[in-house]
Amino acid sequence: MSEARRQLAEQLAEAVAEALRSDLVTRQRVLLVVSGGSTPVAFFQALAVQQLPWERVDITLADERWVSEVDSDSNARLVREHLLQAQAESATFFALTTADGTPEEGVDTLCQQVETLAWPASVVVLGMGADGHTASLFPDSRELELALASDDALVAVRTPSQPQPRITLSAARLHQARRHFLHITGEDKRQVLARALTGDDVRKLPIRAFLSCPLAIYWAP
Repeated sequence: MSEARRQLAEQLAEAVAEALRSDLVTRQRVLLVVSGGSTPVAFFQALAVQQLPWERVDITLADERWVSEVDSDSNARLVREHLLQAQAESATFFALTTADGTPEEGVDTLCQQVETLAWPASVVVLGMGADGHTASLFPDSRELELALASDDALVAVRTPSQPQPRITLSAARLHQARRHFLHITGEDKRQVLARALTGDDVRKLPIRAFLSCPLAIYWAP
């Protein structure tokens, strides 16, 4: 990992930790929503050593592949291995899967369960793909319109470009957060974001759904 990306991860971890500390002054519990993939690993590791009353912090995911939590593609596994460590081991993690065979079968149960978390989230940390997707809001998803419009917390998603079905927090639920951070690396992602900033068709680049709210962008080459 480059020094610039390592420093970016540490700066983001400090900003997120400070946001959580600020909200914990007036709230008994706070909620942090994180994204999966390879980009946030260094951020997770940096955040895990931040001094916080982690026993009062709930953590969940912006989206998840409908796979076992021990699967190498599981975002829950990524969080457990890299974030729920060190100081952050005492945080309460809520995974976005059930024992049901499909996300369509499990989504109603999960919707009921996520409502018990400390909404609105203090922080949502979003990622972005080269196709402009964020969470599991993919431009080629049959459920994109639903995920953008639904008032439900979660939406089951199937996307031709992705091998596994997924579940995602809806755009509305992600919007409700007190603070939004976008964590991206690489020149290709910078160019995608630049394109997103010059247009308004959310269906082509779903990250645009979050450019109208205050969004702290953390980028390194």
